Amino acid sequence: MSTTLTVDFFSTLDGYGMAEGWPGYWGKEGPELIEDRVRTFGQECVLVFGATTFREFRGFVQDYDEPYYDSLNERQKIVFSRTLEEPLGWRNSTVLREDAVTAIERLKRTTDVPMRSHGSVTLNRALLAAGLVDRLEVMVFPVVAGRAGGSALLHGGAELDLDLIESTVLDGRTLKLVYAPHLHGELPPGVGPKRRGEK
Repeated sequence: MSTTLTVDFFSTLDGYGMAEGWPGYWGKEGPELIEDRVRTFGQECVLVFGATTFREFRGFVQDYDEPYYDSLNERQKIVFSRTLEEPLGWRNSTVLREDAVTAIERLKRTTDVPMRSHGSVTLNRALLAAGLVDRLEVMVFPVVAGRAGGSALLHGGAELDLDLIESTVLDGRTLKLVYAPHLHGELPPGVGPKRRGEK
């Protein structure tokens, strides 16, 4: 029994997950982007959050209406926090107080439902550095945040080599890139060292 972990990150071209003063989706929402979200969260998975992103998403589904929010409500959710108390105010949610890297490593070995984490910069930076992320999905929006940018997942984190699995253009402007990440200097799973003379 084993499963995979996908980290899902919305990003400006310069690598930021948010930009002060900009609207949701940086004003670039379109039907293909929303359909991608509907399809993504319509698949069985356990959603993994850090405390800050959990609070944000809990507020989004209460205050706004997106076609995929019903799926978010129905999915099992775990949130890593030492301060949040149950009940968490969002159904199908459980708080875990243990170290996230240790817990995710165990869950990947002992469960068979795929896990997905959106946002949660501090949490996912640690999971990437620990080599626990199987798929890194980056939605690159056609904006540069510049000085307004914040919450950069990949700035200051682990060095990674990325194998491109999929690339899709949504609404003619937003690029979805799906990678298999590997810690720089480490071989991907199933790939042995090259023998002398091999290319």
